[in-house]
Amino acid sequence: MGSSEITKKTKFLANFKGTFPQVFAAISGTLFAISDGMTYGWTAPFIPYLISEDSHLKTTKYEAEFLETALLVGSFCGLPVTIYLVDKIGRKMSLLLASFVVFIAWIVIALGNRIEYIFVARFACGMSGNMAFVAAPMFLAEIADQKIRGFLSSIIYVMMLLGCVIVYCVGPYLPFYVPSIIGAGVAIVELLTFSRVPESPLYLLYKGKPEKSLESLKYYKPYIDVAKEMSEMVDILEKQQQHKGKWTDLITVGSNRKAILIMTVLNAGQHLCAYSVILMNLHLILKSAGSVYMDSSIAAILFSVLMLAAATFASLQIDKYGRKVLLIFSSFITGICLLAIAVYFHFKETGYDVMTVSWIPIVSVMIYAAAFKIGIGLVPIVVTAEIFPTDLKAFGMTMSDAMFIVGGIIALQLYQWMTYVYGLYPPFYVFAVCSFFITVFTICFVPETKGKTLDEIQSILKGDKSCKIPKIAEEKVCAS
Repeated sequence: MGSSEITKKTKFLANFKGTFPQVFAAISGTLFAISDGMTYGWTAPFIPYLISEDSHLKTTKYEAEFLETALLVGSFCGLPVTIYLVDKIGRKMSLLLASFVVFIAWIVIALGNRIEYIFVARFACGMSGNMAFVAAPMFLAEIADQKIRGFLSSIIYVMMLLGCVIVYCVGPYLPFYVPSIIGAGVAIVELLTFSRVPESPLYLLYKGKPEKSLESLKYYKPYIDVAKEMSEMVDILEKQQQHKGKWTDLITVGSNRKAILIMTVLNAGQHLCAYSVILMNLHLILKSAGSVYMDSSIAAILFSVLMLAAATFASLQIDKYGRKVLLIFSSFITGICLLAIAVYFHFKETGYDVMTVSWIPIVSVMIYAAAFKIGIGLVPIVVTAEIFPTDLKAFGMTMSDAMFIVGGIIALQLYQWMTYVYGLYPPFYVFAVCSFFITVFTICFVPETKGKTLDEIQSILKGDKSCKIPKIAEEKVCAS
């Protein structure tokens, strides 16, 4: 190992010095995402089972497909509850409440003797997942040192993908109730561990509790000048709370409109890059491809492992390479993979013999798994927590989450409708075009937030001319 590599490694590890409380809170507070990932990927191995003759629940194909949509409908219906609770009871309590609901839902899935119970449970999982995926990024952005903020904010996606790996590995081979036991167990662990950490200092200060905010700050950042940090937080809040944040400010204020546009494209775009479609229908898609090179269940496990590995890599590198570079690379390669899948199914369904190239969909899906999670499948949740001001963070992140849900519903309905009417290849052409559009949009409109304080990011969105690009550092910094 060369001296330069040792220096880089030492510098990387130095970023984490004294941050154990932040890392512990991030891991314990995002354990729910393992359960959420299991919920999300649950339909891929279990829809084939539920519609088979061996199913213990009588299920039609239409009912099985609605299991996918029920999750996203629940997420959408949970938006008003989310926007109220994350500010009313706080980020921490919202996460604990979400974990408790998920725990109950897994019990219902395990014991339910009618498909209607599964619908209700997945609807509840959608509501709780929505709350958690809004509260967790807010919490992490508010407790994290800016040097590792990107890493901590991305842990939530790593956890979710770990859940997908678990359900893909367990689902096809073990009894129906086993994933429910695992999911419920994960929720219990979060309830026991995350309940021991304090609420974020910025939220406590925002709610008029300076003493508790100071205690929280000392817990999460014992290595800093606490008085100076408190002063900076007070200045930020005073600047952002000169008027009470209203949801209309997201439309009337230019910087907020820009933030909403960015998050609408990135969050809805994740699903319109076929994420939910592939994750929820992977087994059926690979079976339709007719490949003789790999069993669909094995391919699904490899797919989820690649996604997990890519997300883990990206989470460690996001504070090094930045958000924008990863988004551009990821969305472009994702588009290429989706285009390859579309062309393969197009030739297959028009009568060409594709047996000799039946490896194309498997290879494309595997490259897609890695490329998607390096950028477009991970960066948006990090950026979402960074680009809204504190007084509008709940409104902004909930609206961004709504766009994520709407994008998922549109993608699933589009896929199901176009597949029934035209075949498998047209929706993948559409998804490929959407991926390339995100590449262009990112180049033109998405700012780089790496290494910026939350206040500096607001200045960038407002077009502050004091933000310039130094020749040596080659990254935007705001002049003091």
